[in-house]
Amino acid sequence: MDFVKLLDSNDYQFLRTNPRLGNRIILMGIGGSYAYGTNNENSDIDFRGITLNLPSDLLGLTQFEQYEDENTDTVIYAFNKIVKLLLECNPNTIELLGLDEDQYLIRTTLGQELLNHKNLFLSKRAAKSFGGYASAQLRRLQNAVARDHMPQQEREQHIYNSVKNALEDFRRKNEMFDKGSINIYIDESDNPDYKTEIFVDAQYKHLPLRDYENMLGTMNNVIREYDKIGKRNKKKDDNHLNKHAMHLIRLFMMAIDILEKNEIRTRRTDDLELLKSIRRGDFQKEDKTFSQDFYDILSEYEVRLEQATKHTSLPDNPDMERVEEFVEYVNRKAIEGDFGERY
Repeated sequence: MDFVKLLDSNDYQFLRTNPRLGNRIILMGIGGSYAYGTNNENSDIDFRGITLNLPSDLLGLTQFEQYEDENTDTVIYAFNKIVKLLLECNPNTIELLGLDEDQYLIRTTLGQELLNHKNLFLSKRAAKSFGGYASAQLRRLQNAVARDHMPQQEREQHIYNSVKNALEDFRRKNEMFDKGSINIYIDESDNPDYKTEIFVDAQYKHLPLRDYENMLGTMNNVIREYDKIGKRNKKKDDNHLNKHAMHLIRLFMMAIDILEKNEIRTRRTDDLELLKSIRRGDFQKEDKTFSQDFYDILSEYEVRLEQATKHTSLPDNPDMERVEEFVEYVNRKAIEGDFGERY
């Protein structure tokens, strides 16, 4: 498909006429299945991009985070907004920095400089942003299609992993949360309805009640997600569910690449056989649950992600001094109107 020609159509006129877009766009590329290489004849076309903030955003009172066009499924992020997301290794945005050359539709000199500095945003945060997101989504998917078939012990383990990821993310985002300790684990249950159950050991002193409530709310939200999902959502047909399963396994793959190889690889050329097999439904059984082979693949990637996190050479957090220096450089260009030339 000729994506460049598609951008010239009337459907994408907003890219040229909106004062926040136009020549302020420094980077734009293909998103979704076409970016990953997993597209088929039913795949939607997604575009993702980055535009410079206006001087009034940086020096005045206006605010802008992103422009969305629902008709074309296009999202253009403000530069300052996407930097914050990239610092967290947000899966939906950092993949824009890992496209192949031919997948970029707009690229200016500033856009190329951002690509040249993409390693600034790689850190161990990828383990939680990619792995945690994938784990939570996949377990909700499993619960939606197989709640009545999954053994209680296995389901409890899935919930535990999701709660653990959510709790670790909460700890990271609340750096001053050092009033005590909390440990969650699985053990044999006295409840006749459970073989095993998640338990909590917690010890805090002089902890503000609101902080404690927020921490419990973080864990409770995960459990509530499982409990509120009843039987399978009929609106999600098999193709839709298999597509999500495929993309969630892909998230593990991308996280491992970041942690093991220090690289963002959006197009999954070497993994297409497995990913497309999942999308075709090769791992669904007649009762619409996933096969043991699929669970084995999931477990393998969970172990690989855990090992990659332990042995990665990436820092715990990005080097904020270098990031701030680069952001200031780009924003000075934005204020001066020096948007750079397009490739």
